[in-house]
Amino acid sequence: MQFAKKIESIFKKTLPAPFTIAVLLTFTTIVLALFVTEDTYTKYNIINILEFWERGIWHPPLLVFAIQMMLMLVLGHVLALTKPINFIINKFTSFCTNTAKSASIITFFTLLVSFFNWGLGLIFGAIFARKVGEFATKNNIKINYPLIGAAGYSGLMVWHGGISGSAPIKIAEEGHFLADKIGIISQSETIFSSMNLTLSIILLITLPLLMYWLGSNSKEKNIKLTISENKKYNKTIYGAEKLNHSNLIAYLFGGIILLFAFYKAFILPDKISTSIITPNYINLVLLGFGIVFHQNFYNFLKAIDNAIKGASGILIQFPLYFGIMGIMKDAGMVQIMSDFFVNISNEVTFPIFTFISAGIVNIFVPSGGGQWAIQGPIIIDAASQLGVSIPKSVMALAYGDQITNMLQPFWALPLLGITGLKAKEILPFTLILLIAGSVIFIGGLLLF
Repeated sequence: MQFAKKIESIFKKTLPAPFTIAVLLTFTTIVLALFVTEDTYTKYNIINILEFWERGIWHPPLLVFAIQMMLMLVLGHVLALTKPINFIINKFTSFCTNTAKSASIITFFTLLVSFFNWGLGLIFGAIFARKVGEFATKNNIKINYPLIGAAGYSGLMVWHGGISGSAPIKIAEEGHFLADKIGIISQSETIFSSMNLTLSIILLITLPLLMYWLGSNSKEKNIKLTISENKKYNKTIYGAEKLNHSNLIAYLFGGIILLFAFYKAFILPDKISTSIITPNYINLVLLGFGIVFHQNFYNFLKAIDNAIKGASGILIQFPLYFGIMGIMKDAGMVQIMSDFFVNISNEVTFPIFTFISAGIVNIFVPSGGGQWAIQGPIIIDAASQLGVSIPKSVMALAYGDQITNMLQPFWALPLLGITGLKAKEILPFTLILLIAGSVIFIGGLLLF
């Protein structure tokens, strides 16, 4: 607990808001481009560097990527707010009669859901933790509520190795920004590789058991939370406004989207392939389910208004990360950093260095997509020079990026808002998850 408090204190004193960090990183990159790269005074000046930065900010494929990630978070959040998802959570809540059971059950299902979609998993875990807290309040059950909150946040340590992981799904898409260097890499080589599936199964078994053990040995106390209630909409609806509340139109439109998605995945191709799983396809499916599960456009748009706040960081920060990438690429910094990795690594140690460096970068750039834009070109170049597997290198980055989410509280903000907890309360338990996850990921990178 004392160690966790020291970490939290350091974060508060040294880390400003994520947008401010992105600006400071931009300044740092500009200075490095001026004084570290070769031919500094004859080849590059401040105007050249700013031109590189501007090209990166407005680079069309990267802007498309930003919109894709925003939609993935928002639509996943929207789906988590539907009645079917709420029904499932309520069913399992009845089994959460003590801290150990609750932490184990929440961790298992949050990990599972986050493997399919990170936005859905993030909000699913937060709502699940809150429901367990309300259940304990209603039934006068003593629990360790901060541990329950940490369990609800656990999905953020597996998301990048899942189906909605930014780097793996992007390199599986035609025309991605590194396609000229590595081509298209199917998810059968990354997300659905034997290494990633094995590690995912190990995490799905060991982490709930770890949380069960922590729950069995933690201090419990009574908590008092306000019990949320579903308010019925009683306003009289007139004229064309009835279309907004029409179940028929919502089911028809959402059903058409889902039928078309099914056609694209299972009927159109000659054989079923993981290549169908791209950011656009995932968002298409999330859109269809979101509309159908909300039953009408009124409920769907209310959920959108609720969820869109969580995407503000992506909207404003991603362009700055793309500008940093533009400077690093055009000023030759990617090659310099790649050469550094090559000089200190070999085929065995490179994935480990990638994992560690990605974990460090994630503390300052708490966005898998933004991090891939900055660090991806460096890792690809270094892996190519060393002859290391590109898919394995991409997954090493994904593992490092996701594991320090247990240390960096940026993505925990929605959970903290829903549960009413504070970052310092869940941090001791997320640090334990970080240590356990790091051991599993590093072991996997060495064995496979």
